[in-house]
Amino acid sequence: MADAATTLFTGYPGFIGRRLVHRMLEQGLPGRLVLLVEPAHAAAARSEVARHAPPSARIEVWEGDVSAMHLGLSGSEWKSLLRDVGTIWHLAAASRLDSGSEISRRVNIDGTRNIVELARAAVHPPRLHHFSSTFVSGDRRGVIMEDELMAGQRFRTPYEQSKARAEELVRRIVGEVPTTIYRPAIVVGDSRTGEIDRFEGPYYLAILLVTSPLRVPLPLPDDAGAPLNVVPVDFLVEAALTVARNPASVGRTVHVVDPAPFSARRVYELIAERAHRRMPRVTLPARMVDAVLSLPVLERFSRQQRAAIESVNQLAFYNSRNLLDLLEGSGVRCPPITSYLDRLIDFVRERLSKEAAQPEPDDDPLAPPVSG
Repeated sequence: MADAATTLFTGYPGFIGRRLVHRMLEQGLPGRLVLLVEPAHAAAARSEVARHAPPSARIEVWEGDVSAMHLGLSGSEWKSLLRDVGTIWHLAAASRLDSGSEISRRVNIDGTRNIVELARAAVHPPRLHHFSSTFVSGDRRGVIMEDELMAGQRFRTPYEQSKARAEELVRRIVGEVPTTIYRPAIVVGDSRTGEIDRFEGPYYLAILLVTSPLRVPLPLPDDAGAPLNVVPVDFLVEAALTVARNPASVGRTVHVVDPAPFSARRVYELIAERAHRRMPRVTLPARMVDAVLSLPVLERFSRQQRAAIESVNQLAFYNSRNLLDLLEGSGVRCPPITSYLDRLIDFVRERLSKEAAQPEPDDDPLAPPVSG
């Protein structure tokens, strides 16, 4: 029997995907939910589902791979998706800023291509929600509009380039498949608890600022106006679900950002104040970042991770007109970072304290997290 209310979700049980699914369940997701999960994460996914799904929920965990033909599913599973799928949430991605070119191409580009093919081949065109990133703007400066994509920018990492190419694939089917593209800014911890699954991007600079024994000048912007656009994960989830329910979101790209971000310089001043540390008086122009990062205390940074620091030095302003229009009247709004910064810092301190209390061989709290 056909079930056009089937929702396919990729990217579970990742940090954002897990929270998005659990919030969907709290709001009473109708129909059947199919979670496409890599075999290595299937046990964790089933455990999470068992903990959070209400008894009435119809949830199935299917083992597969977005980058494989027919998503790595059996013939019967693939055919049932073609017949029944009504909504697709595509979050699966190699999302680390230091992801290599091969995994970025395979997961982000090939995976998205396979989702696009499913959407086009489905019996009834499904509602497609695709998670992109503000990083598709690469090294662009100035005001960046939501309907812009390729504008001659240079991509600093394979991750940035692969997310832009993936979004190109999705944009090609907007005329035949009802689609919304979400571009989150840098995602930080929960504004209520500070919880985050890994430390990268702005977290690296914050940790170095409060833990480094040396008074090294951080590579912060020499232009005090450079914004640090971050969004707490709970706001991202609420904004995405609110936008998704708005019929006017079909065919639109949405910057899920802080409409009024603080400057990077001010954010790190606030972090230093709370850590009772003094900000170095000297800041460096972006061209000197590599020289600073060669200092022994910073040598653990990889070249790809330096791209996160480049983004702190970038005068990019993400216009959020579509976001504000689609959220109007909902009460959902991005909280200012000053309202939750203490909780982010407390969570980082607690995590680092636990790691310091239980050291492992070659343990490094600043090492890049294992993919997955």
